[in-house]
Amino acid sequence: MFHPQGPTFLELAEQALTSVERGYDLLAPKFDYTPFRTPDPVLQASIDALGAAGSVGTALDVCCGTGAAMRMLRPLARERVAGIDMSQGMLDEARRRLADAPGTAGLQFIRGDALEMTFDGEFDVVTCFGAFGHILEEDEPRLLRGIHRALRPGGRFLFVTGHPPSPLRPGYWVAKGFNAAIRVRNALWKPPFVMYYLTFLVPRARALLEAEGFSVEVRDGILPEPFTPLATVIATKR
Repeated sequence: MFHPQGPTFLELAEQALTSVERGYDLLAPKFDYTPFRTPDPVLQASIDALGAAGSVGTALDVCCGTGAAMRMLRPLARERVAGIDMSQGMLDEARRRLADAPGTAGLQFIRGDALEMTFDGEFDVVTCFGAFGHILEEDEPRLLRGIHRALRPGGRFLFVTGHPPSPLRPGYWVAKGFNAAIRVRNALWKPPFVMYYLTFLVPRARALLEAEGFSVEVRDGILPEPFTPLATVIATKR
């Protein structure tokens, strides 16, 4: 499905009927051949907004998956690039795929829950791509508190999100329908599988970030087509 080397419909169904952690363990070897992985042009253009190669000391990618963002963060960082993910399968795939990653910063792969991070002032940059749909709305402040604590003063949190779509667009209702289906699935089947669309959009993201002690810059139009409508957000720890 999606790509000759990607998962089949039955494999995706099996993933959706298990937990998030187990689902991504199953999907890991084929994840990069799905549309769920943030495209390289989006990663590169947004990370380029952070500065030139070697301009930061340390960086962390939250919910790092197969390490796509870590590959692009490594030339940016001089000392260390860490990735945290709850799926050991995804971390194993990241370690394999980053064996030849450009740059000299040390690579660290951490199995852990993004909501339970205990880093304290360790990073100049934190990124997170494509993972907000796996965070329940009530848990978003907790995630941001962990990211704020992980950053040094003046450190930056980078991510890409969207502006609220018009209800007149078909995609709005497709996303709403998908979210409704996931809620029904979680009401009928355990463990829950958290994956929702239209989450952490610019207005809510800005409000939550400012409440947690960040100053927020939203950059529109810096991503290449067809991703130009997406917003790149750089939140700086005050």
